[in-house]
Amino acid sequence: MIDKTTSESRRLCVYTGGLLMRHHMRRILALKGWDVATGVPGADDWVGIWGRSPTAWRGEAVAGWTQAPILTVEDAFLRSVHPGRVRGELPLGLCLDKSGVHFDASATSDLETLLRTSGLDDTQLLNRAKRAIEQLRYWHLSKYSAFDPTLEVPPPGYVVVIDQTRGDAALQGAGPSDFAEMVVAAADEHPAAQILIKTHPETNAGKRPGHFDEDLPVDRARIFDAPVSPWTLFEGAVGVYTHSSMLGFEAIFADHKPRVFGQPFYAGWGLTADETPHPRRQRPLTRAQLFAAAMILYPTWYDPVEDRLCDVEDVIAAMAARSRAWREDRHGYVALGMRRWKRAYLRRAFGQEKRLIFASSPDRAAKRAERDKRRVLAWGRTPAPEGTIRVEDGFLRSRGLGAALVPPLSLVADSTGLYYDPSIPSDLDRLVANSGNLPLAEIERSRRLIPRLLAGNLSKYNIDGDCRHIPPDRRRLLVVGQVEDDASVVLGAKDVRTNADLLHFVRLANPDAHILWKPHPDVEAGLRKGVVDPELIAELADFSLDGVSAAAALANCDEVWTITSTLGFEALLRGVPVVCVGAPFYAGWGLTRDIAPQPAHRSGPATLEGLAHACLIGYPRYFDPGTGAPLSPEQAVTSLTRQMSAPITASRHSGIQRLYQLVRRSGG
Repeated sequence: MIDKTTSESRRLCVYTGGLLMRHHMRRILALKGWDVATGVPGADDWVGIWGRSPTAWRGEAVAGWTQAPILTVEDAFLRSVHPGRVRGELPLGLCLDKSGVHFDASATSDLETLLRTSGLDDTQLLNRAKRAIEQLRYWHLSKYSAFDPTLEVPPPGYVVVIDQTRGDAALQGAGPSDFAEMVVAAADEHPAAQILIKTHPETNAGKRPGHFDEDLPVDRARIFDAPVSPWTLFEGAVGVYTHSSMLGFEAIFADHKPRVFGQPFYAGWGLTADETPHPRRQRPLTRAQLFAAAMILYPTWYDPVEDRLCDVEDVIAAMAARSRAWREDRHGYVALGMRRWKRAYLRRAFGQEKRLIFASSPDRAAKRAERDKRRVLAWGRTPAPEGTIRVEDGFLRSRGLGAALVPPLSLVADSTGLYYDPSIPSDLDRLVANSGNLPLAEIERSRRLIPRLLAGNLSKYNIDGDCRHIPPDRRRLLVVGQVEDDASVVLGAKDVRTNADLLHFVRLANPDAHILWKPHPDVEAGLRKGVVDPELIAELADFSLDGVSAAAALANCDEVWTITSTLGFEALLRGVPVVCVGAPFYAGWGLTRDIAPQPAHRSGPATLEGLAHACLIGYPRYFDPGTGAPLSPEQAVTSLTRQMSAPITASRHSGIQRLYQLVRRSGG
């Protein structure tokens, strides 16, 4: 990865409220080494302006009479789910240009200099670019990503003409007649094709007008404002026409050679058909080289969760999480079977787009959902109408126990089943089954995520507790206790259904091994069912790992035996062999030794990276525990790792237990 930090520290004098008042912008600039201030620039100071905004003249005037150099600031090219004018979303990156601005070809810019003169031949850099392009396509991301990848587009064979907002600085004075010319050219060059005029999201939101009205210059043309994915739209297109839109840039990576009528930064490098070729741009580039310069080397990317400068891969992960949340939640939900103590964090998690509504019965939930065109969310196996989305805790849950009312950092929302019910194929089963089709970039992402989990000793609940050394003179088998009335045991257990049965079974099958008994933390805390008679433990187990964390237990065993515990999945991530006597979600894929029969829909085989991607990236959603804002899996791992440095005190734990018992007695 490229280090984007800098040791320079320079005063940046600004005269526009956006740069001066928005902490987000100031923070990115500060991390890049710019001290934002007002006043008259001194000998070593710079002047900051926002693009070619209406207030940019102030900074330009000050720079003119003080001879101070200008830093031009603009949004980076992967900005946010919605345009800033629509919802006020702040960008996840900035373009900081010391010589010009990327959309004004009348003078050179830092980006143009990169494209003209930089080697752009580093294999690692170009491989990063190719992988990032794969990820943008896989997650259906664009500069603005408030669209639905599942929406259908017209039958293939159409032409896409990309509209822009009137008066945008990137147009460099182009107006309605120039856009009409594009439509006429598209009609002449594709005489039998339908012409779709793709509107700008700000136009769709009523914030800024585009260049077309009902009187279109060609009969075969029509306004196309459906919120479809550009990647899906470009798949069926036979041609793409643009003046200077970022969609034209993205069309290049969707295997098009767009016809360009302006002089945007991406024109002139052999990847576009240029109406007005630029004399300074004569160098042919590959798609990977263009992407590397424009998306990796040029922008300054920012992670607001970790408050650090980052790489484009981090921004792609964050944008994937944000876009997914909008796409899944934008129509709103009616929630069913949610205990009162859960409702606050469920509102935060699933109510960012529309307030979450709670219903008291399946009938009421169904009627309200039909009336308001919402979906029904139900916790676990709560009786619910057909088509309900089932919600459960994710596999990286929290710092502390769910049964002790600690809110989760992750949740799963399954539209077909639930991961712990092997009788019905779930969304997780589908993701694992299709993991062989993941792009290499996502497989490598999974490979990077696993070591981060291991380095942080992270597990589902992340409870503290060291383990004394277990001598390796005999094979050490970790036998994992569970909550005996947990749904995963009720639905996934076969012949072995209780913790005592499991201990008997493992000892009978392994008479000479060290048996390490680890009770479930909820059971240890006295919160759930599953206590085993101490005399039986003494008879069948060699060591009882009371109060021991999952990570510490796994570090002291050679093999894990379990009914359906998630700890078996955590063992696989650590390279520990797993024997399943039930049917957990990670069994049946060729990664475990399965004693119990597994469901036919888990046909396997899968790789560990594919399983991890499904379980940790594709299936769950992660949330900021305070605000409910979407997090990427990587940001969630950072959050959990930080929480691990704040141990749960004994007094706090006992207080949580008392609260739990009170809630249970009250039926909440």
